[in-house]
Amino acid sequence: MVVKINDTKKVEPLFGEWQETLIWSCLQKVMGEVYADSVKHPKSSMALLGDFCFLAGIANEELLLYISKEYKKDSVIMVPQDTMWANLIADTFKDKAKKVTRYAIKKEQNIFDIEKLEKVVSSLPKEYSLQMINREMYDLCKSNAWSMDLVSQFNNYEMFQELGLGVVILKNGEIVSGASSYSRYLEGIEIEIDTKEEYRRKGLAYVCGAKLILECQKRDLYPSWDAQNKWSVALAQKLGYHFDHEYLAFEINYNLSKLSL
Repeated sequence: MVVKINDTKKVEPLFGEWQETLIWSCLQKVMGEVYADSVKHPKSSMALLGDFCFLAGIANEELLLYISKEYKKDSVIMVPQDTMWANLIADTFKDKAKKVTRYAIKKEQNIFDIEKLEKVVSSLPKEYSLQMINREMYDLCKSNAWSMDLVSQFNNYEMFQELGLGVVILKNGEIVSGASSYSRYLEGIEIEIDTKEEYRRKGLAYVCGAKLILECQKRDLYPSWDAQNKWSVALAQKLGYHFDHEYLAFEINYNLSKLSL
């Protein structure tokens, strides 16, 4: 049986000291959802937020199948807590599961060089302009596939205004780069950075990242960073973060209408 968990304290011990803000968002009931195999005595649990699913406790195939049949997405990134979960994911989804390496960045307080970040922001060439994400920018972000994830986890602008935080760079009124909150937890945000393909390698992501970190500092929010690739790791380090460790994840792609497991 798979049940939605409202009293998330019941499953907190299963996730232990897992340093993932998306998990914290779910457990704190800020964003996302938590499921388990039992309400009273859960032994297996998963935290779902956006494109990510974190699996904890005893490996449970029923939870994996619930995601594939009930979680209405064409794909999801599953992060196993241990090798038992990893093996079950691989066995369950077979060729639909692509094993990938992601990169955790240390969550450290008071590491940012504010003066340096301010200089980075002021280095933006004059043909570009920086703007915080307001209602107009929120709608513009949602209207483009490449920038959608800057705001996509917030159901509407009112939710983004309450919980989110973001900045975009514009050229001739068009958004060309942005850094924003992929998600929010009580103490901070998880950063999402995207740049339109033809504007990459111009330092725009660097400027956006610096501006967002500064805005987080003003609001006493921690700007958490998790890297999909080594380019993202390098950008994080350039902004003042430190690399922590690699971890295993699975990119699951399936056609829900044809899935038969």
